[in-house]
Amino acid sequence: MSAPAGAVVLRAEGISKAWSTPVLDRVSLDLRGGEVHVLMGSNGAGKSTLAAILGGLVPADAGQMTLGPIPHAPRSRAAAEAAGVVMVLQEMNLFPGMSLAENLFLDRLPSRFGLVDRATLHRRAVVALERVGLGELDPRMPLARLGVGKRQLVEIARALDRRCRVLILDEPTAALSARESDLLFDHIRRLVSEGVSVVYVTHRLDELPRIASRVSVLRDGRFVAEHLGGNVAPGRLIEEMSGRASPQGSAAASAPAGDVVLAVAGLERGARVRKVSLEVRSGEVVGLAGLVGAGRTELLRTIFGADPASAGSVRVGDGRAGLLRSPRQAVAAGIGMLPEDRRHDGLLLGQSMRVNALLLPGQPRARSGWIDRPAERRAAEAIRTGMEVDCTSIEQPVGQLSGGNQQKVVLGRWLAAGCRVLLCDEPTRGVDAAAKGTIHRLLREFVNRGGGVLLASGELAELRAICDRVLVMAGGRIVAEFERGWSDEAVTAAAFESAVPTSVEKAGHSS
Repeated sequence: MSAPAGAVVLRAEGISKAWSTPVLDRVSLDLRGGEVHVLMGSNGAGKSTLAAILGGLVPADAGQMTLGPIPHAPRSRAAAEAAGVVMVLQEMNLFPGMSLAENLFLDRLPSRFGLVDRATLHRRAVVALERVGLGELDPRMPLARLGVGKRQLVEIARALDRRCRVLILDEPTAALSARESDLLFDHIRRLVSEGVSVVYVTHRLDELPRIASRVSVLRDGRFVAEHLGGNVAPGRLIEEMSGRASPQGSAAASAPAGDVVLAVAGLERGARVRKVSLEVRSGEVVGLAGLVGAGRTELLRTIFGADPASAGSVRVGDGRAGLLRSPRQAVAAGIGMLPEDRRHDGLLLGQSMRVNALLLPGQPRARSGWIDRPAERRAAEAIRTGMEVDCTSIEQPVGQLSGGNQQKVVLGRWLAAGCRVLLCDEPTRGVDAAAKGTIHRLLREFVNRGGGVLLASGELAELRAICDRVLVMAGGRIVAEFERGWSDEAVTAAAFESAVPTSVEKAGHSS
């Protein structure tokens, strides 16, 4: 049963947690009936750890919690869900080899005569998928066929199907398009109207006016501020999260575009990449916009040789045009890539920051051919300092770092490798405002030194902040091109176009 509006549903007092270093230091929080309580803070502030403790994923080292009038100390996620506390993780807890239906109802599969009742399972899965706008998908298809954005929607559908008192959402819109985020907000408002209480962890300042009843700010594992409602000045929040005033203009100014550093001609890969041609010049960041499923990720992976192309060519600088058959060939040609899922495709989470920063060929070596350990440590320290990576030492496991610092390690690896072209797939997903500004500045400095960047993002604000041009994708094709000065409305309209034009639309300076 949901608590009356305004009554305390969940209370946490004096919560502390440490891994190799303290993560939470005596944090107290209360959640009231029928509210959305937003947790904000820079990467590493302790937001996700606090959410994980509330949701039973990890135990607190100190402090106590109550759910209504009774103690709340779940020993597992399942125990928390049994008590009515359901959590949607930022790092998804799904199984790619299983079907969508099985992922949705894995712990409560309908049965008949001791066997899984497939007809009931699929019928319930259709309803759950329609709830998050995925009604067109076959619930029998394997999850592995979906991209990160749609996998996140499956995780959300799993949570929304459960009757709960408290719903914890950790960066739920990080992988979603604007339309999908709107749909999620509609569901959250419906749940709140029914008395469900929501803990909502986010980095996205623009979401607060739309969703927040209260905003609590964490910094360095401590509670520093609380605001009623979501209409809080962004500058004030950034100052509270970082402990310093909001920077003015984090990215460097654009440099004039130069020679072509990446030329893609007639690239094809099934229905996902359909005769794509584009150019990226030195000194420019070219954005890729489009809805989830438009083919942005697939295009970057095909250029990089991670997925096989059936036709077309890729040329770097004055090099020979042809298809890159593997990431190794792409790296040798001078292309680097920040993948959409950095934890699975870009990092060895159990290894140190030093190992991850120097994964590419070309580590410092002594004359004997053995790795030069002192030179390697100096190189890793240079990446750590230059990228402003916040870690206890270069030997700290990279899996213990925040999302923003993990992304800085991946980016630092490519910048140190001397590549000419960077392919960036959602480079600031799950990253706080300060780290986002740092990443944008480093990318701009890279192109100002003569490099070129092709950047896919579902955030129009990010494309507007850093890109010199934007290419809009739909149905695996580029359907529109916009020079700097475009409007969000024009880009969105192009992304939703149902008819795919046969040639690129030059939209110029849209007002």
